[in-house]
Amino acid sequence: MTVDATVALERVPRLSARFRLQYETAQNTWVLLYPEGMVKLSPTASEILRRVDGKATIASLVESLEQAFPGVDLRADVIEFLRIAQDHGWIEP
Repeated sequence: MTVDATVALERVPRLSARFRLQYETAQNTWVLLYPEGMVKLSPTASEILRRVDGKATIASLVESLEQAFPGVDLRADVIEFLRIAQDHGWIEP
């Protein structure tokens, strides 16, 4: 594991103040609400973002997801999704 990967795993992401994560019964899915609209989340995205609480490190998010979905190495996928979520402004490092 590179130093950059280690640092990334120790980061504590949080949901951007512009967004609110909630379950939409009418949509039958989790969404990110923001003043201009809504982002409908995939089941995978919602599983990750529901664990982003501003307290958990990326390493603990990965561990929680791997416990929920045993037998799968999810580290690279979770890190990649969080990078994309940060690029979209959904989360802050």
